Amino acid sequence: MSTVIEVDGVTKRFGALLVIDELSFSLERGEALGVVGPNGAGKTTTLNMIAGDFSPTTGTIRFDGHDVTALPAHRRCRMGIGRTSQVPRPFEGLTVFENVLVGASFGGAHRGHGARDVAVDALRRTGMLARANVRAGELTLLERKRLELSRALSTDPEVLLLDEIAGGLTDGEVMDLIETIKGIHAAGVSIIWIEHIVHALLKVVDRMLAMDYGRKLIEGDPHGVMASDEVKNVYLGTEA
Repeated sequence: MSTVIEVDGVTKRFGALLVIDELSFSLERGEALGVVGPNGAGKTTTLNMIAGDFSPTTGTIRFDGHDVTALPAHRRCRMGIGRTSQVPRPFEGLTVFENVLVGASFGGAHRGHGARDVAVDALRRTGMLARANVRAGELTLLERKRLELSRALSTDPEVLLLDEIAGGLTDGEVMDLIETIKGIHAAGVSIIWIEHIVHALLKVVDRMLAMDYGRKLIEGDPHGVMASDEVKNVYLGTEA
């Protein structure tokens, strides 16, 4: 496998606050990487830097071997980095199809019939095609999550960044979403998935990275990472 994302010695400060501290890790092409850690560990900040929402203070981020550290988010999206947000924010007055068409047209640079075909395919892959003509403001939380996935897929991502996409769902809804994400991964999309619902990660990811205070705590086999003393200490607050 070849490396598709490389985070190399990245630090992020907001004024005097150090949020990410010399973080390094990589994502291999076709791999699904899970990221866990307590609130405030810097997980979402890391995704934001990979997506281009802001740049690291120091360090380098590479995509497909290209230095993208200083590139804006829309350039990275066109290159093949798609993402979802913790809180879905669709254009509520538009239909589901129109929301995804926006992603295909502006995020994926598709035009005309090509954009429509891409949007339809994204809705099919996420189980939302039957809801295509429903206004986004009428969707349930699970459907909003699926719409987030659809919009991200409509940009033709090589890498998909998922930020707590299972949060707020019932156990049954989480299981449904897991199957959708498995299908996306099986189709060849590389994934970095931040999630507090660990059993969801364990059903999908190939490797796990645990973070604490902006640093890499441990990485490796998902079950081994979650059973490690390092992770137990972070979550339990006591020496294992």
